Amino acid sequence: MIDSAATPRFNRFASFGLVTLAYVVATTVAMWIAADSDAPLTSLIIADLVATLIVFWFSVALNNSSVYDPYWSVAPPLMALHWIGYAAYGAVPLRQAVITILVFAWAIRLTANWARGWPGLHHEDWRYTDLYANSGMSKWTISFLGLHLFPTLIVLVGTLALMPAIAYGGAPFGFVDVVATIVTAGAVIIEWVADEELRAFNRSKQPGDIIDTGLWSLSRHPNYFGEMSFWWGLFLFGFAADPSYWWTIAGPLSMTAMFRWASIPMLDKRSIARRPGYEEHMRQRNAVIPWRR
Repeated sequence: MIDSAATPRFNRFASFGLVTLAYVVATTVAMWIAADSDAPLTSLIIADLVATLIVFWFSVALNNSSVYDPYWSVAPPLMALHWIGYAAYGAVPLRQAVITILVFAWAIRLTANWARGWPGLHHEDWRYTDLYANSGMSKWTISFLGLHLFPTLIVLVGTLALMPAIAYGGAPFGFVDVVATIVTAGAVIIEWVADEELRAFNRSKQPGDIIDTGLWSLSRHPNYFGEMSFWWGLFLFGFAADPSYWWTIAGPLSMTAMFRWASIPMLDKRSIARRPGYEEHMRQRNAVIPWRR
């Protein structure tokens, strides 16, 4: 194991190589655990947790919790493939194809967005360092519980709707599926546009500047609106496939609560401290939904 107290300064290429190695190992072990099981949900949960532990080991070894960052977008398409492998007779191929394509489109775009902006293992997200300083726990305790295990569990809950949508639900592809397709595809597009607008803004911004163009003129966090909408879209697919799985609404509700009452307040607090006029901006823009007050 690399000494976590004196981690070498890897260049960007080496950093990507090490993170890729972490995910190859985690995915290989997870696939082995989840294969050929009589209890596909249980095996998926165990595989997901073991993969998280493997990625956490690499985070500790490389002294950087950002090793976990791609997990959010890498796990859902693998879960979709898992459920395709356990699809029961009567599952609707059209629904399977549409939702799988949308999940992969979301995952590829989000992972690519992370890769474009990640400078390497010498950098760690400011939110992580703030959490280390303010949690009252040791660094690796809060890293495991708050930055590895919690996101794994909330993504797992968010993807529960894939179970009826891909594997077990036999209701014909209908109106709710059309709505789900519009919501999910629209979410991917909104996230993509918002992230590209933010990237363009960051290239030319001056200290204290506030992005107020495009989608960002309509809400303070349109990228999070897109992300939350994606998880609601997955739920709609599952509900359309089999309404008895209504309880998978826990997924989008959990996602919405996390972004609305944890992630967004943290970002707004930081912006208030760094950007004069941001409090006025908050009074003029809704936090998530794209409309001006």
